[in-house]
Amino acid sequence: MSSKAIHIGIAETERKAIADGLSRLLADSYTLYLQTHNFHWNVTGPQFRELHLMFEEQYNELALAVDEVAERIRTLGAVAPGTYKAYAALSSIKEIEDVPAAGEMVTILTEGHEQVVRTCREVLKVAQGADDESTASLVSDRMRIHEKTAWMLRSLAG
Repeated sequence: MSSKAIHIGIAETERKAIADGLSRLLADSYTLYLQTHNFHWNVTGPQFRELHLMFEEQYNELALAVDEVAERIRTLGAVAPGTYKAYAALSSIKEIEDVPAAGEMVTILTEGHEQVVRTCREVLKVAQGADDESTASLVSDRMRIHEKTAWMLRSLAG
C-alpha cells in the first residue's frame, strides 16, 4: 500500500465526483469574491459607506471560504483549480464588465449568492450519496452563509 494512497472510506470515483462539484463551488465562490471586491472598490451614491463596509465584510468572508473549499478538494486527492481561465470555464456566475449603479450591484450580488446556494445543493447531494460527511458539513455551512447573505442583500431593496 502506497503512502500516497487515500483510504478515507470514499471510493476514488466518488471522491472525483465530489471534487468536481467542489471545483464548481470554488469557481462560483471565487468569481463572487472578485465581483464583491470590485463593487467594494467602485460603489458610489448615498449608500456608499454602508455598502462599502458590507461588501468588505462579504469579500473577506469569501476569501476564507475559497481556501476551505480548495483544501477540501486537495484532501479528496484532486487538484484545486486556481486560474481565472479555469474559474471562467467552471463558474455559473458570469463576470460583470462595467461598473453598475449601487442598487444594481446589490441585485447582482444577491443573484450571485443565490447561485452559490444552488451549486451547494448540487454538491451536497453528491457528498451525501457518498456518505462524505466532511464535505456535506462544509457545503451545508457554506449554503447557510450564502442564504443569509442573500437575505441581507435583498433586505436593502426594502
